[in-house]
Formats: sequence, structure tokens, C-alpha cells
Amino acid sequence: MGIRAPVAQWIERLPPEQKAVGSNPAGRATPCSVYGVGMSRFSLVPAAYVALVRDDQVLLQQRQNTGYMDGHWSFSAAGHIERDESVTAAAVREAREELGIEIAEVDLEPLCTVHRRQNERNGGQRVDFFFTTSAWEGEPAVQEPRHSGGIVWAPVSAMPEPLVPVDALALEMLRTGNRRAIVHWGFDD
Repeated sequence: MGIRAPVAQWIERLPPEQKAVGSNPAGRATPCSVYGVGMSRFSLVPAAYVALVRDDQVLLQQRQNTGYMDGHWSFSAAGHIERDESVTAAAVREAREELGIEIAEVDLEPLCTVHRRQNERNGGQRVDFFFTTSAWEGEPAVQEPRHSGGIVWAPVSAMPEPLVPVDALALEMLRTGNRRAIVHWGFDD
């Protein structure tokens, strides 16, 4: 029977004004739609980041013509996670699209996850999944020259400036080995 049948029965017993808050494509109220009647939901924008690491160096890419932190150095591949795409599949796809290399998902090593407030668009919250890898196929090269000021292998102990601040946080964890599963950024607590 699972959880769907009891939840559906519970929803059906709700007053009509509560059931009307939201629905699925079949027109039935969804469990999430009845929590906090009258409250709006927000979107959490997810992104995957990949840094290639060899010896004591990390490959960075300079942002250009993106509208966000142009001129700053960042992880060598990064981008939004697409609908129905896992975070590791997104990381592999971004590395292929931006650097022309192939990475096996199993070779991605989690560095940290940053849950952050950035601005008021989409509720102002993002979740960034940072990975490193030292195993890939192909020679990294800029694949999107319109959005890149170039790539550089930089010593982990001497990063170029300026760095995108959230990337700098993750790179500091890489440098020190002090990894944290989840970091909050921009919240009051």
C-alpha cells in the first residue's frame, strides 16, 4: 500500500479550501500543497562544481561574459543541475561541456556542499555541490571561449586573485584538508 494511499485519503478529508492550494498533473492535491496553506514556496537553485587536481595544483577557469563575477577565477567546470539530472551527472556533463574531458561519476570526490543566500531571485537561495577529481580522460581545454578568460593550473597554496568568494571557501577546504559536509553562507545563524 505504501505511503501514497494513506496520504491521499488524508488529503481527501481536508476542506476544499485547503485542497485547492496546489495539485499534481492529475488534479489531485499533493501533500506538499497542503502544508502552510497560503504560504508560497520558493525554488532552491542547485549547481555542480568540479575542480581538477593534479599533484598540488588545481585547474581554475576565469569567468567572462556570464553576468556574474566576470573576471574572477572559479572551479574549472560548473553549472546548474538540469531537471531529472543527478548532481554527479551534472558535474560530469559540465566538465565535458566546459573542458572537453570525460570523468567517471565514481571518480568525483565530494569536497563540500554550500547552502547559501545570494539574492531575492528564486527565494535567494542556492545549493552548490563542490567536487574534486584527479582522474579524467582527455586534455582539459576551454570549450566555451565566449564565457572563459582562460584556464590555469594554480598551486593549491597560492590561488590567483580575484576568486569567486564561494569558490574561495571550497578551495580553502581543499588546501587545508578541513572538509565540511555542509556549510551555510549568508544566513543570520
